[in-house]
Amino acid sequence: MQIAHRPSFSIAAPDSGRAIQYLTEPQLNALVEAFQRWYDGAKKAPSRKRRGRYWLTFLTLRFTGARLGEVLQVDDTLSINFREGTIRLPTLKRHNPKKRGHTRLVPVPHQLMAEIGTYLAEFPDMRGKVFRLDPGNFRRVFYQRASEAGIPRVLAHPHVLRHTRAIEMLRAGVPVTVVQDILGHAALTTTAVYLRISGQEARTILKDRGLI
Repeated sequence: MQIAHRPSFSIAAPDSGRAIQYLTEPQLNALVEAFQRWYDGAKKAPSRKRRGRYWLTFLTLRFTGARLGEVLQVDDTLSINFREGTIRLPTLKRHNPKKRGHTRLVPVPHQLMAEIGTYLAEFPDMRGKVFRLDPGNFRRVFYQRASEAGIPRVLAHPHVLRHTRAIEMLRAGVPVTVVQDILGHAALTTTAVYLRISGQEARTILKDRGLI
């Protein structure tokens, strides 16, 4: 069934004139479902092995708010603490070479740990290689799943999950300084952009809470 396009929201980035766009909750749910259908639709082992890496990369992006380049550098033998439910991510700071090599520890849901563990139990030969994907190939798969989910083309890129996770955490009451650490922002002013919401969304939030 083709899912109809849903309205997306945006927040203005200061001094840039550009909008930071992110997914609504229904859009995010539709995208997760599209990826899961695609993965579950692989019945033969070789196809499940291949698709599973894209599925896990997608989930890691969704729950960490990390950049694609950061997730693709994750070593599943060293970076993942299954007991603690954390992933250690490299922090890519392209404009500050002195900060290269910096990492951050990001807590993730049990769901993600379980998915990674199940995949590695089924395909132990993939240990150490789960996230070693070509970024261009991942973007193509992402676009295909987003299209199936009815996501507008302007939102059909992996970085939208970073913006979406930031908004999700702030709405849940996570302190902005914690969000800053999780996203790997060097400056709090970068994270604070996500605190600014559009008038359109403000109206929606107030209406949902019975305030207007």
